[in-house]
Amino acid sequence: MDFLFERFTYIFDPLHHFWEHERMHRRFALGLVVVFLGTLVSIELNRQGLLPTALAVHTPTNHFHAVNLAFTLVLILEVVSLIFTLPCSFSKSVGKQFEILSLILLRDAFKELSYFAEPITVGTELTPVLHILGYGFGALVIFALLGVYYRLQPDKKHDKGLPHDLFQFVAAKKGIALLILITFFVLGLNNLYNMVTGRPHIDFFPVFYTLLIFTDILVVLISQCFRPSFHAVFRNSGYALSTLFIRLALAAPPMYDVALGIVAALFSIALTLAWTRVFTNIKP
Repeated sequence: MDFLFERFTYIFDPLHHFWEHERMHRRFALGLVVVFLGTLVSIELNRQGLLPTALAVHTPTNHFHAVNLAFTLVLILEVVSLIFTLPCSFSKSVGKQFEILSLILLRDAFKELSYFAEPITVGTELTPVLHILGYGFGALVIFALLGVYYRLQPDKKHDKGLPHDLFQFVAAKKGIALLILITFFVLGLNNLYNMVTGRPHIDFFPVFYTLLIFTDILVVLISQCFRPSFHAVFRNSGYALSTLFIRLALAAPPMYDVALGIVAALFSIALTLAWTRVFTNIKP
């Protein structure tokens, strides 16, 4: 088994370093700018009837779709970063998922702009405006609660496991992260192919979050092999439950999703308080 754990680490660590390198982040940022501007130009060309028919069919005529595409690409980058945080602590992984949830709510707010005509006007139908307000303030509340959540995390991890056990546990999570990374790209490429060819495609982020629920439960079960104490199992299971709340939020109707997202953040804060202020100093 040690050989397998070492191989997971050998493959995962260089990929993680490559993805998190500052130079890569700058290239991704530049790529987002190019895609956003290119999409705006393509939409304008389509509005003027200058695109070939094969491209015009798949190109919208509302410039606000470029905003939605840009935020979708930002979310894809954040989800990949989330996958690379899976081998970290449960608390850090959950925090990253709340970061993504807040970005999804912001994207949903901008997506409502596609219901407006150009130039933008507000008529008697105020539903899109109310949705923009709800998603915007919901994302802001989750952003603020996320700051509280991070502040409550202890500076020092209370890890009393043996170094060898800790290495095996982290290496096992790296193996799971590699599997999830492969699945992410396979699902994404398949979904992109279906969109381009006009076939039915899935709503990618809710489906992937559903996969993360099973991943979190698997990690909880694996953690019992290395940290079998009741308090650790309850804490890890509680964080897995908070990710379930996030998944329910993504599947809920407008404004219910905001409420469920806020409930998930409050639950994680309460769990963190119980762990750090009540059970940390309790001897097993």
